[in-house]
Amino acid sequence: MIHTIDGGVTAPKGYKASGVACGLKNNGEKDLAVVCSEDIAVAAGVFTTNVVKGHSLQLTMEHIKSGYAKAVVINSGNANACLGEQGIKDAKEMAELAAHLLNCQKENILIGSTGVIGMPLNLPKVRGGIRTGISSLSSEGGHEAAEAIMTTDLIAKEIAVDIEIQGERVRIGGMAKGSGMIHPNMATMIGIITTDTNISRGLLDKALKEVVAHTFNRVSVDGDTSVCDMVIMLANGEAENEGIVKENAEYANFKAALDYVCTNLSRMIAKDGEGATKLIEVIAEGAMHEEDAYKVVSSIAKSPLVKTAIFGEDANWGRIITAAGYSGAEFDPNLVDIYIGDLMVCRNGTGLKFDEATAKEILKKDEVKIKINLKNGIASDRIWTCDFSYDYVKINGSYRT
Repeated sequence: MIHTIDGGVTAPKGYKASGVACGLKNNGEKDLAVVCSEDIAVAAGVFTTNVVKGHSLQLTMEHIKSGYAKAVVINSGNANACLGEQGIKDAKEMAELAAHLLNCQKENILIGSTGVIGMPLNLPKVRGGIRTGISSLSSEGGHEAAEAIMTTDLIAKEIAVDIEIQGERVRIGGMAKGSGMIHPNMATMIGIITTDTNISRGLLDKALKEVVAHTFNRVSVDGDTSVCDMVIMLANGEAENEGIVKENAEYANFKAALDYVCTNLSRMIAKDGEGATKLIEVIAEGAMHEEDAYKVVSSIAKSPLVKTAIFGEDANWGRIITAAGYSGAEFDPNLVDIYIGDLMVCRNGTGLKFDEATAKEILKKDEVKIKINLKNGIASDRIWTCDFSYDYVKINGSYRT
């Protein structure tokens, strides 16, 4: 059984974290986080597919090839991207300083940066932040770290769970940031997940990639895939379970708990989308192929007309079937059923007379479900998104200022 507990990334044994303000953000809020395992941990990661990649991300992709890491250092307020040799040099300096202070190899330090693209890092401030962050590491520091990675996020996103594996209590903790520039494929946010589970490198990597595919990679706020985004997972074995080395029942239990953590963080990201007032879950059923189901949910989730209709509490299902129609998926529009919440608004591609007042009540809620049944097969998919409000334009029209 999965039990939700407090603590975020420091809930598992052997982890400390901190979040400090080093001056990268003009408002004086926390802007540098450190998450550290007391011992070297097994590490796995999933990274953005955007061909443009930030320099901190590039360095992390190189370092994680060893399969091990001790700490993750993340700054917010600056993406450290598209800066040429200077950006690479700054990322390396961040890793080298953290490694020196933590007495480990620089390859055991993973770096993340998020914020404005194309502006040089203020490295003296970052150096000060790393020194302060490492000196203030605490087993109670998970929440401060979650605050420090926020950009346009309105809430810190964190969760932790406790489960039994091989007769031992093990924990998985996570934090994430993401509010805009969110869309698959991976990972359109920054997420750090920690666990004290003893698990092999191969199975940690497999579990993370498979879970991310239908959690973090099923979140869309605005259709944009960023250049700095990743999900990193560390497993230090401090729980002292025997060790997960086979795809057996214990592995399945571990993966289910990881799925629970990632699902909750993904929903938090969608719900906290820039300017969002509603979390929207889009479900496609009855597709001929999995690819068709994904195309349909992705297209509906990206549609500005669908998202603005939900914001306006308008049951304009024509926008939903239209978005499905241009998705590239193969289906017969004369078979399609559409539901808004539990209310069927379209049957066999034809509009139904429905109670507008009932539809309005469904759309007034802060969580709305849209389901489309193609009745063409057995494949299905799901994505989380949010509505588009006036505030989305305000936030992104003045992002740099």
